Amino acid sequence: MTESPDFDASAAVAHFQERLSAVKNQMARVLVGQEMIVEGVLMGLMSGGHILLEGVPGLGKTLMVRALGSSLGLDFSRIQFTPDLMPADVTGTNILAETPEGRRRFEFQRGPVFTHILLADEINRATPKTQSALLEAMQETSVTVAGTTYTLEEPYIVLATQNPVEQEGTYPLPEAQLDRFLFKLKVYFPSADELLEILNRTTTSYEDNPQPVLSAAEILKLRQLVREVPVAPHVQEHAVHLVLGTHPDSEYATENVKRFVRYGASPRGAQALILAAKVRALLEGRFHASFEDIDFVARPALRHRIILSFEGQAEGADTDELIEELLERHAPVAV
Repeated sequence: MTESPDFDASAAVAHFQERLSAVKNQMARVLVGQEMIVEGVLMGLMSGGHILLEGVPGLGKTLMVRALGSSLGLDFSRIQFTPDLMPADVTGTNILAETPEGRRRFEFQRGPVFTHILLADEINRATPKTQSALLEAMQETSVTVAGTTYTLEEPYIVLATQNPVEQEGTYPLPEAQLDRFLFKLKVYFPSADELLEILNRTTTSYEDNPQPVLSAAEILKLRQLVREVPVAPHVQEHAVHLVLGTHPDSEYATENVKRFVRYGASPRGAQALILAAKVRALLEGRFHASFEDIDFVARPALRHRIILSFEGQAEGADTDELIEELLERHAPVAV
């Protein structure tokens, strides 16, 4: 979509900032801290991507997703993933129903995947068969059951959580599914001040609920604006070099990448860098993406797309540190 002659970039950027700031303010009514996580989730929403949230239980991941749904006025569903969960529990299934005339016929009963915002809680506790039930929904925004394809309503975003500590009885997500997440965000423990505020809100009569401030139609328009943000060729090349640098056989890789990495990021990693950088540019008040925007989103966009080798796992290599080395090596030269 090309810009019209009367397109006002400054006004469009200001409108984008104002609308997302309103969402943040509504979410802050119930959510304490976690500003970076909230911003990352909003980047995913505006990019049309899905988010993987990693953190120990009790850090407000579910609360944040509920607050997001309330602030946007969108449908919200939650699936608690367990080992006995079946694919039909996610997508839905055909059931035998009786018509008013007394005849019997099969009707499709929609599963919780038919929503706008889906919280896949502890996704790594379900079997691979059930995890794969989300693949089509995440990639194609559709669900196929018994040969019939059902289209999901846009906007559609999956927010999945997993516990990084307790691994017994879990099924690690396969690389193919990890690659479908735009970001992997690490949710950290709150600070002392934030913990005090949490106590003040949860152990008293305090009560405040987010109000819807952004509609589905507005979200789709803002997503279109994101697509129109220009990215200079040399900024795109910077993103490409970072993605290629995650591959151990690439000339752009660091020594530690060559030593510790088995597989690097896919082309989806480059797409994630560019789209998220465009959103970040708008949030910062600019109608163009920069090197700084690419670097800002590099860790959440690439950390889950880097597969460590056996040596990397044995040595305890950290993907964030590997990305940091890549950012230092490929830092733009000031002129």
